[in-house]
Amino acid sequence: QVHVVESGGGLVQPGGSLRLSCGTSGSVSSIWRMAWYRQAPGQRRELVASITNGGITNYADSVEGRFTISRDNANNTVYLQLNSLKPEDTAVYYCNAKTQYRDYWGQGTQVTVSS
Repeated sequence: QVHVVESGGGLVQPGGSLRLSCGTSGSVSSIWRMAWYRQAPGQRRELVASITNGGITNYADSVEGRFTISRDNANNTVYLQLNSLKPEDTAVYYCNAKTQYRDYWGQGTQVTVSS
């Protein structure tokens, strides 16, 4: 069992920055990939960024060059740095932990980009 908790969302103006954090606990040694997804109202959940245990990262085209995913293995934490934010980045951001047998999700954190 893996427990996932996100934090760091909020309201920010266009062009601003935020850093999201995702803490994990429990059977963290079973996780082979961490990822951030987001879901805007009326939209399906989409993959934003991911990072494997080997440090391989992947980004959605819409955030490439603006968002950065990183991990702190010592503290079982993954971060998502969001720069140059746009109104269309507004969504609930979810952290995902993938193991061999199933995915674990956090409760989500709201990011709102508005002037």
